[in-house]
Amino acid sequence: MSTKPARPFAPLNIAVLTVSDTRDMDTDTSGQVLVDRLTEAGHTLAARGICKDDIYQLRSQVSQWIADSDIHAILLTGGTGFSERDNTPQAISPLFDKEIEGFGELFRNISYGEIGTSTIQSRAIGGMANHTVIFCLPGSTNACRTGWDKIIKEQLDATHKPCNFICHLKVAAPCEPRG
Repeated sequence: MSTKPARPFAPLNIAVLTVSDTRDMDTDTSGQVLVDRLTEAGHTLAARGICKDDIYQLRSQVSQWIADSDIHAILLTGGTGFSERDNTPQAISPLFDKEIEGFGELFRNISYGEIGTSTIQSRAIGGMANHTVIFCLPGSTNACRTGWDKIIKEQLDATHKPCNFICHLKVAAPCEPRG
């Protein structure tokens, strides 16, 4: 058993981007769920926006946030399906320095229990870019709840063991070596 003291909770600055051709701030229930969840967890909403499902507009907005030293994490909702206008994965994945393969895999595994085989139509992805963690979730409000409550919340919490993403972010102290 480790005798090291637990790391204290470290509030992060998190940006939320809704990818939609039709939603506005009044109708963006998915983005609002993410905002509510992250603030309830003790984090700060650093920026929020809605972007058309256009590869270049998405890359532009997310690139600006990746370059901002005050933004530690980015949550995107929408554009991860298979329709003609679903461009989030192909827009955002080229920005990654490293992909978080396990995020999409785990998200679909958890979602299978909620929506069955329809989960294979989710192209949820995650990655790291410039010491900023990025999670791309489906546009449904329930998918955002699932992603935050069952995966992201713990991974953005410095007290979560055995590991989390905090030590890899711009605000972090170096990671402690494991075992």
